[in-house]
Amino acid sequence: MSEKKMRNVGIFAHVDAGKTTTTEHILYESGRIRTLGSVDSGTSQTDSLDIERERGISVKAATTSFLWQGVYVNLVDTPGHVDFLSEVERSLRVMDGAVLVISAVEGVQSQTEIIWQALQTLRIPTLLYINKMDRIGADFEQTLDDIAKLLTPFVIPIQIPSGEAEFFLGSTSIWQDSELTSMLEKLADLDDGLMMKFIEGAKVSAGELKENLKQQVLAGQVFPVLFGVSSRGLGITDLMDAIIEYLPAPLGDAEQPLAAVIFKIERDKVMGKLAFARVYQGTIRNRDIVINHTQGMEEKITQIRKIDGRKVEDLGVVYAGDIAALCGLAQAQIGDVLGDPAQIPVLPRMAVPLLNVQVFSKSEQHTALVAALQELTEEDPLLDLQWLQDERELHLKVMGSIQLEILTSLLKTRFNLQATFGPPSVIYKETPSQVGEGFIAYTMPKPCWAILRFLIEPGPLGSGIQFHSQVRAESLLIRYQNEVERRVPEALQQGLYGWEVTDVVITLVEGEHHVWHTHPLDFAVATPMGLMDGLQKTGTTLLEPLLRFRITAPEEFSGKIMSDLVQMRASFEPPVTVKGRVSLEGILPVATSLEYPIKLSSITGGRGTITTFYVGYQPSPPDVQASRTRRGVNPLDQSKFILAARKALL
Repeated sequence: MSEKKMRNVGIFAHVDAGKTTTTEHILYESGRIRTLGSVDSGTSQTDSLDIERERGISVKAATTSFLWQGVYVNLVDTPGHVDFLSEVERSLRVMDGAVLVISAVEGVQSQTEIIWQALQTLRIPTLLYINKMDRIGADFEQTLDDIAKLLTPFVIPIQIPSGEAEFFLGSTSIWQDSELTSMLEKLADLDDGLMMKFIEGAKVSAGELKENLKQQVLAGQVFPVLFGVSSRGLGITDLMDAIIEYLPAPLGDAEQPLAAVIFKIERDKVMGKLAFARVYQGTIRNRDIVINHTQGMEEKITQIRKIDGRKVEDLGVVYAGDIAALCGLAQAQIGDVLGDPAQIPVLPRMAVPLLNVQVFSKSEQHTALVAALQELTEEDPLLDLQWLQDERELHLKVMGSIQLEILTSLLKTRFNLQATFGPPSVIYKETPSQVGEGFIAYTMPKPCWAILRFLIEPGPLGSGIQFHSQVRAESLLIRYQNEVERRVPEALQQGLYGWEVTDVVITLVEGEHHVWHTHPLDFAVATPMGLMDGLQKTGTTLLEPLLRFRITAPEEFSGKIMSDLVQMRASFEPPVTVKGRVSLEGILPVATSLEYPIKLSSITGGRGTITTFYVGYQPSPPDVQASRTRRGVNPLDQSKFILAARKALL
């Protein structure tokens, strides 16, 4: 299929904005499905999990497709709840265009802002679709103001809505309107040629304006806005027309060497592991042997499938620009690159698990539970399953309480396992407090020889771990230096307080090997000891995760809310009051605000709302202390650590 006759489009929204309903009506209007399903009744095409049908929310990103105006569209319906942001993140990587659904009642919400930032980072052309225009409280002008204030001022409605709330009758195309001056002014701000015509008073035809709009949408400079009521099918075909007209076709040459990325893993009862891949370049055929560049191995494709909601079609071949499920890749993991990595776009980082939970089960189900959680972690690597052998404890990283409910349901319905979760605890991090050096001479007991000296420096917040080496190859062979670099992140998983060490610059300034006694694994033992020696000298500063928040509530509760915010160690801007409601924005710690949404709803009688999203880690105040039990032997106890590494510890 020609890539010009294809679109890869993600549909995104905050939870309950109507994203899955919009997808359902798109499939119906295109003729892809014959009867409409419903989110509320659990019969929608893209909500296939039991928990999705029960709760009426999307948990997994679902791929579907439709044909419209002779163009084949891969459509990915993504979750709207912040607890499943990792699914959204992975879907964004493989999209060429996006539809962002916004409720005309609630306006721009926290998840909307997070997704928007990622779309802008990746410069993905985007249509904005304002849904629920018929609901009581719908206000499209206020919603447009929200978009201009919180997302971007470069929005251009390409429809004129007729009425709103219970009086909404539908929308007409702006191109049918003779007055296009407002659009001309907005487009001219971003196009010098159009600006000159505007200044000179030259006539600009609707066709010329429309072509200019298309080019600026493709460049990610402006964003068309449409209106509708998805639950009644109003505005759906106009949205489908706009997807074809304004969003780009995928690039990529099917004749070039392969470049594809795996963005989703699922399990099939018959076929086993399914690796969903977007092909950016080249062609994959059944029985092809492909190179997994990420893992440095080859595997054979046994089948190529198109998974369309609950329908399955065997393809046999997938070309550049398309998306398909690949069978046979037993070792594949999310994020793996097949073929040439230079052709693959970077992965946007939005989802950061901020909570840790312990998992409990009946003793006779323990082995089965570990296997089930390993499978779920393969599908969502951010769960980061950890088995603490000495303590015999299972731990997961999660985004929030809804995710825990979903995990409980998945374990029960999919694996027939009963599991419970301990109370969530906040995940802190550590960073060096000052510059210092760490040294280790691992030369006894023979045979071994690894001498290392590290310079340890604090890095900028959010910079992660940076490693450099100043050691000459004759002192320490390059392959040994590479082994040290590979072991550094592993060695920094636990700092002085037991938390991951980050925002650090590690420089190997001295290194020595022995011709006879050195083995590469010596550096797996020496690196943690050298780094912990250095961290003990530098000391570490505790870092805590922070959230940006926006609270809106009736004005009479502003005093109580501000008092609560002060107690939670929040910093916030002066309150803004509009039409009897107060709005507060600022930053607050995760640790102090875990239960605040429930408290806010209680004190305001359900009339107060809080939206939050993660903004990063910052040093904790001196009076905030948090540590966790170290797993395994502390490398500072070098004798015991060496014995444990050599499996000689009794």
